[in-house]
Amino acid sequence: MERIFEQYERYSYTEIQCATDEIQQNEHAKLKARMETLQRNLKHYEGEDIQNLSLRELQNLEQQLDSSLKRIRSKKNQLMVESISEL
Repeated sequence: MERIFEQYERYSYTEIQCATDEIQQNEHAKLKARMETLQRNLKHYEGEDIQNLSLRELQNLEQQLDSSLKRIRSKKNQLMVESISEL
């Protein structure tokens, strides 16, 4: 009976280990794909590797850059106003 329990425990542990490994591999693949997407987007934002983009993708990139620039200018103006008010 003890041998049966040991075999069951070993089998259960192996099943759990295989499932855990599979989950980790899936997570790794998702994270790798996300990282590649972020790196590609960063290159596009820096003006690199944009010759293969479609018109729609270029327009989307331009809109993203415009909105980012507006946020940056807004933050800069806010800091300037705060600095002036302190003086």
